[in-house]
Amino acid sequence: MTTPAPHPEAQGTRRVVVTGLGTVTSIGIGVEEFLAGLREGRNGARPITAFETEGFAHANGCEVTGFDPAEWITHTPAEHLGRAAQFSTAAAVMAVRDAGMDVAELRSRRALVCVGTTDGESADLDRLVATEIADGPEHLDPAVARRSSAGRLSSAVVAELGLTDVEATTLATACAAGNYAIGYGLDALRCGDVDVALVGGADAMCRKTFTGFYRLGTIAPEACQPFDRNRKGILTGEGAGILLLETLESALARGARIYCEVLGYGLNCDAHHPVAPDGDSIARCIELAHANARVKPEEIDFISAHGTGTRANDVTEAAAIRRVFGDRPPSTISIKAMIGHTMGAASSLASAACALAIVEGFIPPTINHVETDPECGLDCVPNVPREADLRVVQNNALAFGGNNAVLVLGKYTEAAPDPAGEVR
Repeated sequence: MTTPAPHPEAQGTRRVVVTGLGTVTSIGIGVEEFLAGLREGRNGARPITAFETEGFAHANGCEVTGFDPAEWITHTPAEHLGRAAQFSTAAAVMAVRDAGMDVAELRSRRALVCVGTTDGESADLDRLVATEIADGPEHLDPAVARRSSAGRLSSAVVAELGLTDVEATTLATACAAGNYAIGYGLDALRCGDVDVALVGGADAMCRKTFTGFYRLGTIAPEACQPFDRNRKGILTGEGAGILLLETLESALARGARIYCEVLGYGLNCDAHHPVAPDGDSIARCIELAHANARVKPEEIDFISAHGTGTRANDVTEAAAIRRVFGDRPPSTISIKAMIGHTMGAASSLASAACALAIVEGFIPPTINHVETDPECGLDCVPNVPREADLRVVQNNALAFGGNNAVLVLGKYTEAAPDPAGEVR
């Protein structure tokens, strides 16, 4: 297997940085609370209340609590948005505020809003179908029907922020969608197509996804334990992670605080199996990301794994990591132990966690850990965060259907040397 040459965009002069973060999670809403949750190893698991769980032997999940959309969304009535669109819109507003960018300035720029999702507004679709079956289509709630399109996850951001020169896109590449969206924003900025990008992912808790994973036998009874010998599966979660990306030139010109630099990404789709991950394809995607970012495996300081806590995923992902990194891979963690599997938001929230880890100098822990599975054989930073000087980090995202997306982020320095030691 040969590593391809970097994409042309990776050889350009435009460097892209993260200057704003917006996070809605079960362990904290907003950057400060999310960071505190990561440092504390907070557990967002609790009994699910979003839908009726009678008949299920166990029904824990990672729901967002204490979320008041009115705190963030002021130009759109909350009832006009489904829960996932409320999350994406609130997270986008948070990211803009966190970046210190005046909304008037944002409106004057060419913008991209790209939100990844697995379920869109499936909870509303469930509600509409239940009404149609019980009472007939004439009794459908028009307000719920209008807000049920997955496209609302991005268009609602546009409406709330009053953007006009904008592309709004919703990507549905399942649980890798957040990284797909970030990669799309990176390319758009590198190519000069846009001046600013609000990118990430969002999903809300829904019965459809919980039931699907339950029937697959992959819902954990109580806790998610990635890479643990006795792991029993995932916990479904919800939330949103939106990153504000802009060129380094733009960030420096307005004196913005820079979290990190987006170095590159890799995508592939093996279509090997509807649900089972393929190790060769994952390893290939990691290599594509390294090539695009122009980094070597030994330069990666830690990996934020997809790490769902299922038997198959963790072993397969760990084997793919060792295939690329050899017998001593970098520390590899999974924040899903804390926030559950937030579907389309999973990799964007993990990317936000990586950005915070870089600037704050620590590796978040993999909580609920008792004993590492020898088949995984990874240093998963069990239960307690680890202080570390991080320069390059990798964020894996794996999805049903073989959709893989790997993102590489780096510590911002004035001059970014390439592996040959030349300044780029």
